Amino acid sequence: MALRRIQKELVDLAKNPPLNASAQPVSDDDILHWKGALTAPDTSAYKGGTFQLTIEFPPDYPFKPPSIKFATKIYHPNVDDDGTICIGLLKTEVWKPSTKIADVLIALVDLLQNPVPEDALQSSIAQVYNSDQPVFEKTAREWVKKYANSK
Repeated sequence: MALRRIQKELVDLAKNPPLNASAQPVSDDDILHWKGALTAPDTSAYKGGTFQLTIEFPPDYPFKPPSIKFATKIYHPNVDDDGTICIGLLKTEVWKPSTKIADVLIALVDLLQNPVPEDALQSSIAQVYNSDQPVFEKTAREWVKKYANSK
């Protein structure tokens, strides 16, 4: 079931890729392990950054969510030091089998544009985001230059 669904989603992604996002299997022999990339929107604090992702599909996908992490370091309240992402869509209790990886990629691009400090993994970054936007944006831009293949 999982393999058939993942292959269908891969075809759908190739036909209709989401804006500012891409994903594909790491190798042809392992459809459960993907790599992805997000290009930050020009109106976000991460402008010019490209962020690499690791995507692991569980054997019982789509009934369980994929595990997605940022492989690129990012200064973001919803991403911790090891790349773990806190986003409602990927929480086990929220996940719906009808959700596709393209939906998740779109949500992650949106998270770059609109952090959710109320659901932070990094409370210190959330505090800066809430209390001093210019400092948050300056630090985010510095991290983009340092880690995110900035143009």
